[in-house]
Amino acid sequence: MKAIVYRTNGAPDVLQLVDRDLPAPGPGEVRVRVAVSGVNPTDWQARSGHPVRFCEVTPHLDGAGTIDAVGEGVDPSRVNQRVWLFMAAAGRPTGTAAEFTVVPAEQAVPLPDEAGFDLGAALGVPALTAHRALTVAEDGPRRLRPGALDGKVVLAAGGAGAVGHAVIQLARWAGATVISTTSSPEKARLATAAGAHHVINYREGDPAAEIREIAPDGVDIVAEVALGTNLALDLAVLRTRGTISTYANDGGKPIELNVPQNMVLNTRFQFLVLYTAGPQARAAAAQDVAAAVHDGALPVGEEHGLPLIRFPLDRTADAHRAVESRAVGKVLVDVIS
Repeated sequence: MKAIVYRTNGAPDVLQLVDRDLPAPGPGEVRVRVAVSGVNPTDWQARSGHPVRFCEVTPHLDGAGTIDAVGEGVDPSRVNQRVWLFMAAAGRPTGTAAEFTVVPAEQAVPLPDEAGFDLGAALGVPALTAHRALTVAEDGPRRLRPGALDGKVVLAAGGAGAVGHAVIQLARWAGATVISTTSSPEKARLATAAGAHHVINYREGDPAAEIREIAPDGVDIVAEVALGTNLALDLAVLRTRGTISTYANDGGKPIELNVPQNMVLNTRFQFLVLYTAGPQARAAAAQDVAAAVHDGALPVGEEHGLPLIRFPLDRTADAHRAVESRAVGKVLVDVIS
């Protein structure tokens, strides 16, 4: 099979296209013929800076394809099942930037026939992160389904990003009123296409006043991508006992907390990353995301607010460069042309 590997940390040039033997699934594992691999910031960050724990690593956490073999203890009827994959390369050397990959069976989630492999490859980290952000509020649900967020107001910061896009779609599916902040008319168009009820340019006018006009009692949940930059706005619009779920700090701006202000608000700050969220939270998220996919609630593509940017397998290094340069949309690698 063809696979992308790297053996040392570094720039995208460390990624090499090589020939490798097909991996065999072990107990509790499945082997998947990968159709499309999804690229996330975590993938290039692991390649560029994290210690390499194996002799060589095939990158990428997310992808989609078809199960072609199963290991001991896995139902043989899963062979030929279409699936989407998450966290394939987490603590393992076998990510999705290869024609075949091996993952634990529970990390290969059935993909409905009406859902394309592009959608499957775009789920994973963004959708599961979005689910986590929406299910950690003190007064909120722990699971998502239609109606779970009825009466709630969700603020999706950076609604044109992959996680922000998933926050909008999942929150809308669950019944919330969704507000998104963006930095340009083009990104506002994408957030609107994703399903946001209201989109506000945080660089113009008085965004806090605009949000308060929409939500006089304040926002219940903020899904935050740039906490340092947006903290003042978040606190200005947060309701009492509201939650700020932060999954990134884009821009790296240092954070200073006004302790009395947050005491009065009873603010809940939830910092999150999938690796340490725990297996129960990840399993619940995968189940709920799968239900949303079944309901048609998570479409991708420019017309749905998430442009797809494609590269062939032999240009995976260029795919990493696109993600590093903050390309707007979801970067995908076509493994099987």
